[in-house]
Amino acid sequence: MLEVRNVSKKKGSFSMKDIDFQLPDGYIMGLVGANGSGKTTLLKMLLGLFTPDSGGIRIDGQEYDSAEHSIREDIGYVLQEELFDSSLSAWENVDYYGHYYKKYDKELCRKYMEEFELEGSRRYKVFSKGEKLKLQLAFALAHQPKYLIMDEPAGNFDPDFAEIFYRRLVEFVSDGKHSVLLSSHQTEGLEHMVDYVTFLQNGKLIFSENIEELHKRYKMVSGESYKIKLIPKERIIYMEENAYGARALALNSRIHPFDRELLVEDATIEELMYFITKGGRA
Repeated sequence: MLEVRNVSKKKGSFSMKDIDFQLPDGYIMGLVGANGSGKTTLLKMLLGLFTPDSGGIRIDGQEYDSAEHSIREDIGYVLQEELFDSSLSAWENVDYYGHYYKKYDKELCRKYMEEFELEGSRRYKVFSKGEKLKLQLAFALAHQPKYLIMDEPAGNFDPDFAEIFYRRLVEFVSDGKHSVLLSSHQTEGLEHMVDYVTFLQNGKLIFSENIEELHKRYKMVSGESYKIKLIPKERIIYMEENAYGARALALNSRIHPFDRELLVEDATIEELMYFITKGGRA
């Protein structure tokens, strides 16, 4: 299990405070929020690249200050930074850095590179941004970690590979022993894949919930404005009106159901982010 316990961190004018959530084994978590919300800072703390000012991070009950080597063996990552040597070929890079991992499998890495249509003999420096991220993913999978941690990976993938990418992540967690945490400010690809959603805003944790619980708690309600305004104000997170009616994010209630003439749907991740941000509360 991956645990973040009341973590705070200040970097320059940006600060994160009291971030607290956990990711059980066997699940995929989407870390969402606008650019600058703290996603990358949090991921780098999870990778041991930044140290929290307060609070703690545990990976399977272990902490970096006492079990750094063991933790690093169990984490594969894909970051926006260029992690490989630009003067070496793709093959030379993965085999060189593979020596740092006990479970690195050279043939498995080549299998993934072939699947991802990466030419191993090419110099890393001539790879496109998307190809560099694919190489990171192939390498991460090849050293057989328990956790995958990724920072905005899919935005640089073409639609065809994005499908392969998401399928690979689902396969990775399918044995119930592995987990994935990936950040994104683009939520479309996450919608039908993630089990948990963690929403950061300006360094604050808005929620970290199982997506099924979010669907139970919040509903998107559309219809005539006056009918939506009849919903008790404390249940309305935020409402927008237009010439044709209104839409609102509202708290669901089994005891007090919505008017039958209103269209009631599950809120998407993007809708949750937008309406909660506009409404100023969750």
